[in-house]
Amino acid sequence: MDDQLALRIRLFREGGQVPPEVVDFVAAELSSLEDEGHVVTEASAGMLTSHLMMALGRLLDGEPIQQFPTDDQIASELAGHPGAVARARAVSSRAERDLGAALPESEVNFLGMHLAVLGGRSGSVPAD
Repeated sequence: MDDQLALRIRLFREGGQVPPEVVDFVAAELSSLEDEGHVVTEASAGMLTSHLMMALGRLLDGEPIQQFPTDDQIASELAGHPGAVARARAVSSRAERDLGAALPESEVNFLGMHLAVLGGRSGSVPAD
């Protein structure tokens, strides 16, 4: 993880935008990706980091996450990235187990897109 991504995580932690357990969860997921050989930097995972932090924070705060009109398009795009989809579902399962916050299908799709991009930059699609 580069210094810029570490700074993003630190700002979430210190800013109180999301509960500390969400910051810990997301940081652990990023470390896992990095341990598997993926390039986890601000450029490759900054948007993934913020999106997952905010989505899990909203779920823990009881805020609804609505479906998006682009859900079908995103699902279609993800058809070529089954590893990213599997990883996104696994992250959602861990979030439900560890935080009590399962990501809805819309968020799983967006997470899958982020993971597909990360995999493209790393040369392999994150799988779980």
